Amino acid sequence: MQMVEPLKELQSLDDQLSQRFIALDPAGYFLIRVDRETLELVVEHFANDVDESGRATDPETGEVLECRGSAPRAAAAVYRSRTAKQMGIQLTEGEGPHPLSCLDHALYLGRELQRAEQAMLSGEDYVQD
Repeated sequence: MQMVEPLKELQSLDDQLSQRFIALDPAGYFLIRVDRETLELVVEHFANDVDESGRATDPETGEVLECRGSAPRAAAAVYRSRTAKQMGIQLTEGEGPHPLSCLDHALYLGRELQRAEQAMLSGEDYVQD
């Protein structure tokens, strides 16, 4: 099935926006996955610092964190939920501290959690963007 022109334009816009510079959240980063056995969204939070060049660094060693090929790190926290909304509430509401410090990071997580939930419900694979 061929994508109609307005959908192509929207995809092109989304692709362009994905290439913009994004400042890292000094509160850390998240890895999202779907647990198909329990039908849950699983979010692992990894703490990091951000150096003067804007690179993520290990808060204990100060070493720059590599995107690929580095040894696995232990998550600072693991969150589990049945829905994207439930996860969003866990990450942002109630008594803190919260594992997010940037609004753009929170918006990104919301989009990714919706995608992960849809993949979980449809049986499709989920790959975090």
